[in-house]
Amino acid sequence: MSSQVSGPVVLVINAGSSSVKYQLVDPRTGEAHAKGLIERIGLDDAVLHHTAGGTAYERTLEVPDHATAIELATRAFAEHGPHLAEVDLVAVGHRVVHGGDDFADPVLITPEVVAAVERLVPLAPLHNPGNLQGIAATREAFPDLPQVAVFDTAFHQSMPAAASTYAVPQVWRTEHRVRRYGFHGTSHAYVSRRVADLLGRDPGDVSCIVLHLGNGASAAAIQGGRSVDTSMGLTPLEGLVMGTRPGDVDPGLAAHLGRVAGMSLDDVDRALSKESGLLGLTGSADFRSVMERRAEGDEAAVVAFEVVVHRLLRYVGGYAAVLGRLDAIAFTAGVGENDAELRAAVLDRLAGFGVVLDAAANASVEGETRITTADSAVAAFVVPTNEEWEIARQSAALVATL
Repeated sequence: MSSQVSGPVVLVINAGSSSVKYQLVDPRTGEAHAKGLIERIGLDDAVLHHTAGGTAYERTLEVPDHATAIELATRAFAEHGPHLAEVDLVAVGHRVVHGGDDFADPVLITPEVVAAVERLVPLAPLHNPGNLQGIAATREAFPDLPQVAVFDTAFHQSMPAAASTYAVPQVWRTEHRVRRYGFHGTSHAYVSRRVADLLGRDPGDVSCIVLHLGNGASAAAIQGGRSVDTSMGLTPLEGLVMGTRPGDVDPGLAAHLGRVAGMSLDDVDRALSKESGLLGLTGSADFRSVMERRAEGDEAAVVAFEVVVHRLLRYVGGYAAVLGRLDAIAFTAGVGENDAELRAAVLDRLAGFGVVLDAAANASVEGETRITTADSAVAAFVVPTNEEWEIARQSAALVATL
């Protein structure tokens, strides 16, 4: 296996609170030579999945912490390939969810960077701690290898103040870092660059909207390769309707529920994070299940679909105005890549803007696909996202400058 890997590769790590995902990626082509997942860290029935050379391996074992998880991943490479000691491993690239306004670009991980990410934990209490554990474990396992942090929020640091600033008291903005940060930045960066390639144009000459639609969902307005607005804000709750998150709601909601229902801030926060969105509307957070019920005439599912579409149209229309010129719309992530009905519902309702859906192309999407006709005023594409490739690409590019 190792002999088949030529050229530089990056080990991409995505560490959560109880899991570690990893891929060995060629930063030039995006080819994943191997990938794996270790889940249920901290339990005695954790599961390791490793895939290489088209063969999948799985083991159940005790994984007490992230350091053990990284050790087991390294062992899986040695046993099943490619052996990390026999490839040109140039860096480890880490997905870090929140970089605040400290980080607008990938950075080489140093003690100072680790300390900064630790200070940002209050902005991402569910994600940054796991990211930090993965960084610590991997730095211990590969002490001589450059380690790079690539932040979900970084791509959106190019937003102008008009888009990133909340109209709230100054002390909130200065002392508590309350502003719009945005998320899914690596996905939006990757997809917008692919859109420019598909149009045969330089990214600097393209204005597009990327719709990252999965269990978490966000829209981004991208002009000249830079994010100028995005739907998620201080937290991933703002914006589009998601699996368990509501997207935009009245800011007075928490105070209202406290008065009329006696709910605490923690109660409201939990409900907005885990009990809202599609789950709150239909009882299911699975978009596929909602669509099946919609096809059967289930009223809640019918309404939920219309709410999702309406919210998408509000953002697409608003972002088209922000951009001033719209060249393309891209659908990506699990729902965006796989649900033709949702794409058609959005694009058909943009007919007044000169969007002409190619129904046949939309119904038979395979990989990167244009789903509007050649004479459509705005091109629309399905572009499968590849955040691991983006992390590998950014990591390799940074290391090459050292």
